[in-house]
Amino acid sequence: MRISVFIKSNSKHDERVVLTEGIYTVRVKAPAVEGKANEAARKLLATHFEVSPSRVTLVSGHTTRHKIFDIELS
Repeated sequence: MRISVFIKSNSKHDERVVLTEGIYTVRVKAPAVEGKANEAARKLLATHFEVSPSRVTLVSGHTTRHKIFDIELS
């Protein structure tokens, strides 16, 4: 499954995934430095979809707030 994600980094706390108009929004405490926010978002998405973090892959948007993730559900 391929999803669009908007990441808000440097939040006060990690927040669950919220779906609005077909785009998931994820808030993470991690800063947008050296991929830390991407990794935190990947782990939150894995928790949300109840899969292993290794099944969540960042496809595009490595340096932007709008990202595309692939999630292997089975």
